[in-house]
Amino acid sequence: MKYKVYNLLAEFNTNTYLLWDEVSLEAVIIDPANESKILKKEIHKLRLKIKYIINTHGHGDHIGGNAFFIKSFPKSKLCIHKEDALMLLYPEFNLSKYWDGGIISPASDIQFEGEEVLKLGENELKIIHTPGHSEGGISIYVDNLLFTGDALFADGIGRTDLPGGDFEILKKSIHEKIFSLPDSVIILPGHGPTSTIGKEKRENSFVGYLNKR
Repeated sequence: MKYKVYNLLAEFNTNTYLLWDEVSLEAVIIDPANESKILKKEIHKLRLKIKYIINTHGHGDHIGGNAFFIKSFPKSKLCIHKEDALMLLYPEFNLSKYWDGGIISPASDIQFEGEEVLKLGENELKIIHTPGHSEGGISIYVDNLLFTGDALFADGIGRTDLPGGDFEILKKSIHEKIFSLPDSVIILPGHGPTSTIGKEKRENSFVGYLNKR
């Protein structure tokens, strides 16, 4: 599997990821924060087939490019957890009403309910429900990579003071689901630099994993 990271919404420093299988050229866009002709051009240059567009959660800074990329790649399926599905449709739910004037995304084609699996070529993308930043927050695990959305950052965690946020639920998601994966797994968060699960277990002051054991 190969991936590239893009910053399509500089004011929020949101990471948008392009992930693809080198054999089948099937690809997924994770958290398209904004429309981007540059990213669209690169996808065509690499001859990738966008199979899915996945939102790790429904906040406006992660869904602003949904409409653009769905129109650009009409065979793709838009995916989000069912608990965040309505956030796509209502600016007051996705919070963009308060900073942008309102983002309205197309409705989702696939709503995750638990621990689903999507395929890119022969690769399995395992969907892990990691609520706490939002009720429908997910992480995506494939090939020693974990796309954590706004659940876990390098030395940080997602905010829990927004509607649908809950610190104890987020901490449980991190301890029981994310930290159950191997220490070598690379964390690719919704904002900021990459890390590893081992490093966050040792050093992330927000979750205190080793102190808890």
